[in-house]
Amino acid sequence: MKKIFGFLLTTTLFVLYSFGYQAFSQNRTIVNAEKDSSILMIVETPPEFKGGEKARIDFLVKNITYPIEAREAGIEGVVFITFVIEIDGSISNIKVLRGIGGGCDDEAVRVIRLMPKWTPGKQNGKEVRVQFNMPIKFSFGKKDDDKKNDKLK
Repeated sequence: MKKIFGFLLTTTLFVLYSFGYQAFSQNRTIVNAEKDSSILMIVETPPEFKGGEKARIDFLVKNITYPIEAREAGIEGVVFITFVIEIDGSISNIKVLRGIGGGCDDEAVRVIRLMPKWTPGKQNGKEVRVQFNMPIKFSFGKKDDDKKNDKLK
């Protein structure tokens, strides 16, 4: 009886695995057939801000204005933004994944909208839509007393 039950269980698991794998393969084919409209998260060649990482950081520093409400309330932290880099390098679908309030979330979205076109991501040699997540840090920086103490160390 135990042998029959074990055989049936093994056979059932094998059949379920086979059907599950086929369903996965079919779904993967459907996604690839619609690659012009699909949004990828991992690609062979990721999108890049024109000028590289340093240029992106310089752009953010130059264009972000610390919101008065956040400054008065002493709000500091990181706003996590997500957006899509389209095949022409433009930015769309900007959303706040995790905000800190005080106007910082809106300011992060505003600055992302100002960004120039990126170099788009590529998959199999073709330009594709890519989801990009970006943290934007809002900080007052070190106080003057802290800077003096750091120099003394």
